[in-house]
Amino acid sequence: MADPTPLQALRLRLALPVGENAVFDGWSRAAVNSAAGQLGIDPAQARLAFPKDAAHMIEAWIEGVDAATAAHFTPEVVDAMKVRDRIRSMIWFRLELMAPAREAVRNALAILAMPQNVPLALRTGWRSADLMWRLAGDTATDYNHYTKRLTLSAVYTSTLLAWLDDDSEAFADTGAFLDRRLADVMKFEKWKAEWRGNAIRRPSLARFLGRLRYPVQ
Repeated sequence: MADPTPLQALRLRLALPVGENAVFDGWSRAAVNSAAGQLGIDPAQARLAFPKDAAHMIEAWIEGVDAATAAHFTPEVVDAMKVRDRIRSMIWFRLELMAPAREAVRNALAILAMPQNVPLALRTGWRSADLMWRLAGDTATDYNHYTKRLTLSAVYTSTLLAWLDDDSEAFADTGAFLDRRLADVMKFEKWKAEWRGNAIRRPSLARFLGRLRYPVQ
């Protein structure tokens, strides 16, 4: 991966503080100015590095969360964990990282849910899920590559929504919710493995294409 440009590096440095200031200032230039002041960065440079509109400010913030996740979960950290524990730890790490910006996260989800921003929301969700799977050591290149990321994106999004409304101590209810969702995912992955291993159940691609060409009368 190429090294970030100076502006990209500055944007990543600003990302998390911008999210924290968005709690008070909203996803606005005011949040960027406040973050720049905290970090001792020239506000003009900060405004140049950070996107202007709210949706892309949120995207830049998510990129900051992704970067922090990648920096923390090095191979040395994840090697001793089972795959399920790697994924759970990454999701929980992200929640803890986002905790100072919790109310801004709620606003961010509402902005990303706007019809014009749905494609952006899907892209950022996919990128985060892909990053977590790659950090967890996933090397799948077949359809599993896609199903794993779609499934994790759904688990992460539902957990995020549960976390936003969780008033339990240390977010215990969110932790229990996440464990249930991951248990469901593990059952699904086990079912897929069993299905792939059963030649009788596995559909024949040649037979399927043949039926498309010569439909059964």
